[in-house]
Amino acid sequence: MADIVTPTLAHLGYELVRVMIFGRDRPTVQIMVERADGAPVGIEDCQRVSEVLGAVIDVEDPMQGAWTLEVSSPGIDRPLTRMKDWNRFSGHRARVDFAEPLDGRRRVTGIVLGADDQVARMRTDDGTELVLPLTNVRRAKLVLTDELIAATASHPRN
Repeated sequence: MADIVTPTLAHLGYELVRVMIFGRDRPTVQIMVERADGAPVGIEDCQRVSEVLGAVIDVEDPMQGAWTLEVSSPGIDRPLTRMKDWNRFSGHRARVDFAEPLDGRRRVTGIVLGADDQVARMRTDDGTELVLPLTNVRRAKLVLTDELIAATASHPRN
């Protein structure tokens, strides 16, 4: 689905953060976007993206039967889905769930230290620095903290 919506989003001035499809009888296609210019995503942005992507998905027809489209911004406690997210939010707390246990753990919480195209790095609360293979990250999300709120308020791009 990402390969279908990404070019249209870029043309509209948005970047894809995440696509999730869930549900069986009438699946929901959840598309999370942010503005390429760094401005906050508003309701009008979500409506515009929803209208255009709804038409694109209808034409491409990757889903059989009826489906529902949801378009949203990533929010303050956003998911970390791209290398640039891991780097942009370096210094903030995040929670990471693994597909397969890493050092006996299925989940870690700590400070984001950045990423490259293969691995992300975190420092856990006990001071251990972990290298997280991105292929093993099932879900990563920022933890809502006063520091994150303050950073978001002082940097509208976040």
